[in-house]
Amino acid sequence: MADVVTLDGSHGEGGGQILRTALALSALTGTPVRIVNIRAGREQPGLRPQHLAAVRALGTICGANIQGGALDSRTLLFEPTVEPQAGSYRFDVARISAEAGRGGSAGSVTLLFQSLLPALALASGDSQLTLIGGTHVRWSPPYHYLAEVYMPMVERLGLRARLELGRWGWYPQGGGEVVAHITGLGPTPQNLEPLTLLERGKLEEVWGISAASRLPDHIIQRQKDQAIARLRARHIKADIDAIQAPSVGPGTVLFLLAQYEHLTAGFVGYGRLRYPAEKVADDAVDAFEQHLISKQALDPHLADQIILPLALVPGTSSFTTSQITRHLLTVGWVVEQMLSRQVVVEGQEGEPGTVHVR
Repeated sequence: MADVVTLDGSHGEGGGQILRTALALSALTGTPVRIVNIRAGREQPGLRPQHLAAVRALGTICGANIQGGALDSRTLLFEPTVEPQAGSYRFDVARISAEAGRGGSAGSVTLLFQSLLPALALASGDSQLTLIGGTHVRWSPPYHYLAEVYMPMVERLGLRARLELGRWGWYPQGGGEVVAHITGLGPTPQNLEPLTLLERGKLEEVWGISAASRLPDHIIQRQKDQAIARLRARHIKADIDAIQAPSVGPGTVLFLLAQYEHLTAGFVGYGRLRYPAEKVADDAVDAFEQHLISKQALDPHLADQIILPLALVPGTSSFTTSQITRHLLTVGWVVEQMLSRQVVVEGQEGEPGTVHVR
């Protein structure tokens, strides 16, 4: 067995992002990785269903030998045996949870997709992923962020995937479905391009969705009206679609997209029990306003999510962001442990800054 890279899962953000990033890079490079203290500081430490789904999914595509791959496990050894294999795959977060006697799970399929994309994008052949679970759940990007913000940026680098949304999946029931068609470029692609994005340009348009499932229409309308009123106070006109979304369970979201000259940024507010519709809209608008005032390029979520794809691209990539987050610092740390790359962050956590991936 090749030398094992050991990572402390309590480092930095200390959550699932260390696990997903490390396993994605392990599957891609064939480097075995051991992760200890998995989610040590969380209320429920160790592997949860959504994390175990990532372990099993990434293990499947690279034939990994896995030790500690069980719910609540705080130590994991992941040893790939083959390079990532293109193919047609179906991964169901709820089924993994049910098999462990924990009922269903709305674990994020968008985070699962981001973990699988690098390895399958550099596989020899195209792949189709069918992912079942949460498509719009808190603490993760909604499907529409993936489709409208993340993938357009990833495509600038030369990676290719087409996404389709079937049912929507909300917390706690999940049951949503996303199908991804990933173009395999082979292990040594020739046309990947580094990113330089230090300025976003002028704001050209704001649009978005106010959506809910199995809830009264007035909730959707109140979210929409609040967002439009808040934006109008800034003399910004927004086109927001009202959507009753197909789903097995109830849920609600307000999602805003800000189209600048050089990129699109995304901002989200999720509904929850006894949380007013107006507050859902405020969460999205507040995040948009913070980004708008900063005048920097990438929104905070794209800044940390783009680090992993950038680590695959030769040359130096640079971008500015409206907020350096602990998630960004953590994923940069994992990349440096797993690859011969440097992630240099200029600025302090919680403030605007510039990031270089070299």
